[in-house]
Amino acid sequence: MQSRAKPLPVAMTIAGIDSGGGAGAVADLKTFAAVGVHGTLAVTSVTAQNTHEVAGIYDVTPDMVRLQIRVVYEDMGIDAAKTGMLSNKEIVSAVAAELKSYDFPLVVDPVMVAKSGARLLREDAIETLIKELLPRATVVTPNAPEAERLSGLKVMDTESARRAAKAIADATGVRAVIVKGGHIGGPESVDTLYYDGNFREYRAPRIETKDTHGTGDTLSAAIAAYLAKGLSIPDAVVKAKELVTTAIVYGLNLGKGAGPVNPTAWVYVPAQKYLAIEELRGALSALKENERYVSRLVPEIAINFGVAIEPPYARSVDDVVAVPGRITRYKDTIVIHGDPTPGASSHVARALLAYMRLYPEYRAAVNIALNEHIEKAVELLGLRSSSYDRREEPKDAKEAEGGSLPWGISSALRRAGAPVDVIYDSGDFGKEPGAFVFGRNAMEVAEKVIAIAKKVAELEGERSG
Repeated sequence: MQSRAKPLPVAMTIAGIDSGGGAGAVADLKTFAAVGVHGTLAVTSVTAQNTHEVAGIYDVTPDMVRLQIRVVYEDMGIDAAKTGMLSNKEIVSAVAAELKSYDFPLVVDPVMVAKSGARLLREDAIETLIKELLPRATVVTPNAPEAERLSGLKVMDTESARRAAKAIADATGVRAVIVKGGHIGGPESVDTLYYDGNFREYRAPRIETKDTHGTGDTLSAAIAAYLAKGLSIPDAVVKAKELVTTAIVYGLNLGKGAGPVNPTAWVYVPAQKYLAIEELRGALSALKENERYVSRLVPEIAINFGVAIEPPYARSVDDVVAVPGRITRYKDTIVIHGDPTPGASSHVARALLAYMRLYPEYRAAVNIALNEHIEKAVELLGLRSSSYDRREEPKDAKEAEGGSLPWGISSALRRAGAPVDVIYDSGDFGKEPGAFVFGRNAMEVAEKVIAIAKKVAELEGERSG
């Protein structure tokens, strides 16, 4: 093994290949990259697989599996590894025998059945897994059905999960057992860890989605990656739970079955938010440079400017960067009350997200005042516009919290039958009339606002003259 310093920790997945890209070694490598370790692999099986079936399985020879592990270790070193699909008892035995030579942390995900129901570990291999591989493991991560098979105990809730985790640890000597809560009902997904004689619970809200293919692989790969980076087992589990929850939230609705979770969202979403912040800062500077004109468009409720991260990641208000404290008017200047921040505007964010549901390439919006000069300016500039009338709002939209604005934007877009630059809101009792300006990016919106503001200045000058 090379002894020189490495630029990144090295993690290995010993698992099968999912041709659909949702689980197995493919999901593991995505997760390794998201955590910031270099991913390596030893392929155990090749599957012909998609979101709803495993159509075929081809197992690699046990000697080839061992050789893949050995050559990587001898050249790069391995700081932690995980196992996934091992398929048959010969591969299980080969992996267990090879790993006896090395002392790096090992996470065993005892994969038995695919999301589609196909068996990924033959029945006669389970005892080999228990007797030969689990004693070498640092952490084992069964779901409830797998924990039942490994422990012989029924797992129905967190209390029975605790009993099963302890039973597995006592029988095999594995240091830590995590019984995953995905198959256990309740409003939260609770993973139960038994570690060094103590229990810990890791909770996250249960996310109602069918797109959970690869959840277990992602969790175990994340634990291995964080162990490779030197975290303790409890800390690695905390970070892995956060990552897999994000991966489920941003799961991908692909195919006819269970779509894959999205581990790269762990780094991609923060990166997109950073880029959106920088994008909005540039647009705000343009507005500030033209504040003598733009100040004319500030409504009583003030302006806000929102930029969403790219679809399909823009899911909620927190995925829209805006100005905390809004943008107000002071004489003929505008005052920007805070640095762009994710989740800073519910108002503009809800309008923008509603627009993006129909036209996802439109990622930016700003709200402005509405009067006859603004409408005339929009017309003279040749900007496309539409409107909605709150008197037409259906009862269910009006009664739903935050439902009026998405209904209005969607209604205006359906009326137009195409993307528009400006949407007018005629207001209602206690609701100031206003307008939204939309664009594909923040600078495009800023340019439209500046153009409208300058045209309004011309119109007001004509009137006063």
